[in-house]
Amino acid sequence: MMIEAKLAELGITLPAPAAPVASYVPAVEANGMLFISGQLPFVDGKVLTGKVGDTRSLEDGKAAAKACAVMLIAQMKAALGGDLDRVERIVKLGVFVASTPDFTDQPEAANGASDLMEAVFGDAGKHARAAVSVPVLPRDATVEIDCVVKVRSA
Repeated sequence: MMIEAKLAELGITLPAPAAPVASYVPAVEANGMLFISGQLPFVDGKVLTGKVGDTRSLEDGKAAAKACAVMLIAQMKAALGGDLDRVERIVKLGVFVASTPDFTDQPEAANGASDLMEAVFGDAGKHARAAVSVPVLPRDATVEIDCVVKVRSA
């Protein structure tokens, strides 16, 4: 398990994947693609909350994005029967940053997730991305990220 070894090398322990909080499923695999529902930034079992540019700094936004990425990987592992080596490519991240109207560094905040995907998956972790500002996210989360992943057959 090369990806598991990389996670260990980076000191990352995957949490249990978050259960859905509404009427949806965490992930859907279709035609070699894995679509992962938006994930919130859990740290020590609690959602990081607040808006970047108000109660949260850019560094807090990056940390929240990284926490979302860790949860995305946990969802990948669950959806792929525990085999993260089936991940062929991180195709796209959709990053939503709860921020004030005058905060314009959403791409830099999103780098917390993008940098982690590349650190874990190498070149296969390089992806397309959108990073946008929103006025509020579920549970007052600082960041929410969804993901599209190309996967190998089981």
